Amino acid sequence: MPSTNFNTYYDNIDHDFWKKLCVEQGILRNYNPGDFFIEHGQVGRYIGYIKTGTLKYVAYTADGTESVVGLEFAGEFVADFPFSLYGQKSRISIIAVTPCEIYCVSAREISMRLKSDEELYRIVAETNVALFDTTYNRYIDLHVKSAQERYNELIEKYSDIFSYFSLKDIASFLNITPTHLSRLRKL
Repeated sequence: MPSTNFNTYYDNIDHDFWKKLCVEQGILRNYNPGDFFIEHGQVGRYIGYIKTGTLKYVAYTADGTESVVGLEFAGEFVADFPFSLYGQKSRISIIAVTPCEIYCVSAREISMRLKSDEELYRIVAETNVALFDTTYNRYIDLHVKSAQERYNELIEKYSDIFSYFSLKDIASFLNITPTHLSRLRKL
């Protein structure tokens, strides 16, 4: 059965565990549009549960051009996962697109708990597999589906996406130009 979630990893993680961890042990932080949740080249400090708002994951080309590689919505999780748990510098930035309220729990604290908490270790491992599956499927789709097919699937899954993200960000996520996206929208 196809996923109803924009980010399909969500279907295969222990959502209740992560939400409870973030809400009960985290701190509610506010982010304005343009604020970094994580900045490229820095170690991610938090794993978060998005109470309200939307964010985009951005990678940068050699000349500094943004490429949107992920989108997150309220009710989902945000993190440079699992890299923040291992103290590795982020290869992406995660930027608030709309005003956000995010319950943030320390990635460092979770990392320290991994050494002694077998249940947490299992959940992190399962989450890694789910995230890999989502990412891998998107990568394959870039090679085997046309831009029209990717656009149709995106709109079918999230018909109101243009009310959350700019045409430029959506085009980047689909790996097409804004002009191409405008043409697809007219078909």
